[in-house]
Amino acid sequence: MKEVQYHPTARLSSSETSIAPTIVPQSTEEAIVSGPQLNRRHLLQGSSAVAAGTLLSVLAAPPTTAQSASPPQAVPAMRDPQNVLAAAGAGLPDLPALGIIALNRMGFGPRPGDLDAFNALGNSPTAALEAYIEQQLNPAAIDDSACDAILASYQFQTLNKSLNQLWADHIKAPQVTYETRTQPIRETEKATFLKAVYSKRQLQEVLADFWFNHFNIQGWDSWAAPVFVHYDRDVIRSNMLGNFRQMLGMVAQSPAMLYYLDNQSNSGGNPNENYARELFELHTLGAENYLGVVPLIVNSNGGFEHPGPKDANGRPLLYVDDDVYGATTCFTGWRVNGDTGSFTFDSAAHFPYQKLVLGQAIPAAQGIKDGNDVLDLLAHHPGAARFICRKLCRRLISDNPPERVVQAAADVFLANVNAPDQLKQVTRTILLSEEFRTTWGEKIKRPFEYVVSLLRAAQADFAPDDGFLWFTGIIGQRLFSWQPPNGYPDFKTTWSSTMPMLQRWRVCNWLLNSWTYGGNGPNKDDLRIRFTNPPSVKKPTAIVDTWSLTLLGRLLPDNERQPVIDFMAGGRNPNFDLPDDQIAERLPFMIGLIFMSPSFQWR
Repeated sequence: MKEVQYHPTARLSSSETSIAPTIVPQSTEEAIVSGPQLNRRHLLQGSSAVAAGTLLSVLAAPPTTAQSASPPQAVPAMRDPQNVLAAAGAGLPDLPALGIIALNRMGFGPRPGDLDAFNALGNSPTAALEAYIEQQLNPAAIDDSACDAILASYQFQTLNKSLNQLWADHIKAPQVTYETRTQPIRETEKATFLKAVYSKRQLQEVLADFWFNHFNIQGWDSWAAPVFVHYDRDVIRSNMLGNFRQMLGMVAQSPAMLYYLDNQSNSGGNPNENYARELFELHTLGAENYLGVVPLIVNSNGGFEHPGPKDANGRPLLYVDDDVYGATTCFTGWRVNGDTGSFTFDSAAHFPYQKLVLGQAIPAAQGIKDGNDVLDLLAHHPGAARFICRKLCRRLISDNPPERVVQAAADVFLANVNAPDQLKQVTRTILLSEEFRTTWGEKIKRPFEYVVSLLRAAQADFAPDDGFLWFTGIIGQRLFSWQPPNGYPDFKTTWSSTMPMLQRWRVCNWLLNSWTYGGNGPNKDDLRIRFTNPPSVKKPTAIVDTWSLTLLGRLLPDNERQPVIDFMAGGRNPNFDLPDDQIAERLPFMIGLIFMSPSFQWR
């Protein structure tokens, strides 16, 4: 076979899938927003810097040590930021109420009132969870008119366009500008942020995020951006509670994926294995089912047999490179119609001869059926069931989910392989598992989740303009922007090291105190997220507990609570009333400490 061509940004070996994103810290003089200037000098000015310095210092202390009332200097903490989560104390945090677990892992964290609504669903926490799961698994039955009204107010122009309309307006139209070509992805990004913050269909938004990362494309690619509405709406969202094989086929035939992984240029005379490689390694079987570069076995009849272990029916349990090469030729001729953007099959570019994939001979002269046969083989493979269910369990439970729940979900996956609601049944199995109910703190919120959960808890009336999206993206997870095909990492260690935590702190500070940076704030009609303290709550201890319950749904543990109380007291007795002016001055920074506490990071 002729040497294959590789997508310049597509390949990433399985050993690299949990590498932390590269985030370059800004130099002292370098502004990181256009217009209003933000640099380290601005960041260290004023009481916002004191609050930020307090945050890193108090969380670096041993869990049993109370902090002094005098806030430490911010500059040393800034220069040597500690791992916030690791410094909060050894071991896992205590298991919170079941509603906290559900709202943080089936969604992007509770808004005020959500926990009460959850508890009202049943006469016990377990009954409430079961009712909430069924509610969220049927998103069409949830009244989401408030979110719909917010989306409508933005008057997005592309979100209801068909694939053919997108292609005609944003690719084929005369004199298409960069702004026109990227309008669909820009509007999808803003709508996705709005839905994550405001939608009551929280599980739907979590699953959309999961499945997009599973079938990741670089959305700002010049061919993906114009048709991104179609990929998000018709390919991912329309299938994520449906049938995996159907979604797999729609991904394979979508113009975004055909261009992103180069199958648009895969032909019998010039094979390109990029799509076939990722189909095996990322979309179905995973590296865990890869046997390696092992040649096929030549039997006594001169034919080829698959190496490695097989099941009782003779089906290979692991794949080798020859399976990828065979699949590559099966997908030759899969194309995008240059006039309409729809999928088409070019028989002249297809490799028409017999192929061998996973021990099964693909007959000659089948045409487009070759590729569909490969998708069938992979969607029905037990290794694919385990790989996909392990990823779902990793997203919904922990980095290393117990094999029992993975196998239980995989069994449901295979038993319902042709069912129209296959993925709904798989998701239900995971969410009803004991492991879901009894696991906490083995995941932290990824950057997008962190920002959304902060906005939800603060009940922010934010505007996802370009400045907001850029600034919140500096934590390392701007939507649809991960270039390799493996999607943003979903491991706790990736996001809990120094630089991601430092950037998380900076974004939190900006969202709460943006006047410090020239007024370029997150809200539509204000410079910052504002908070009103209840007039009757004046003691530092009561203030901290009131806001912990409001923002977290629970009290901070003692080792996190006491330093925040000391900050709020500012040297006074924490059980004496504070003057109103001091409460007003310190409140946003105290809230920032709660948002940057370990308790707010867990999920």
